[in-house]
Amino acid sequence: MDNGYWILLIFLFLGAFIAGSAIIVGKVLGFPSKDGKHKFEAYECGMETFGNARVQFKVGYVVFALIFLVFDVEALFLFPILVHWKDIVDGTLGIPLWFAFVDLGIFFAVLVAGLAYSWRKGWLKWE
Repeated sequence: MDNGYWILLIFLFLGAFIAGSAIIVGKVLGFPSKDGKHKFEAYECGMETFGNARVQFKVGYVVFALIFLVFDVEALFLFPILVHWKDIVDGTLGIPLWFAFVDLGIFFAVLVAGLAYSWRKGWLKWE
């Protein structure tokens, strides 16, 4: 095998070992689970929950978090091309400038379509 594959296998083994060890140590040394009436209640910020998030915001927290995640990950995908933009313009990376513009155009078109869809559904209204 090539050296790169051995390193990958070692990291996979170490990751599985550390995760498994943490689970086993938690089960062995942890306190026993108690079944009480408060065990399965939602807990946020030490305050008791009230109301229904779906009724208050007309969209669940999950959908709102997914919208945030889409636009947050957008910055992660946009960062590498902007870091190397000077090299793309100079032609030192071997990527044609038109290809970079088409790539960015498609990227922003998908984002604008997602924003328009969310807006049309009323998911961005805060009441």
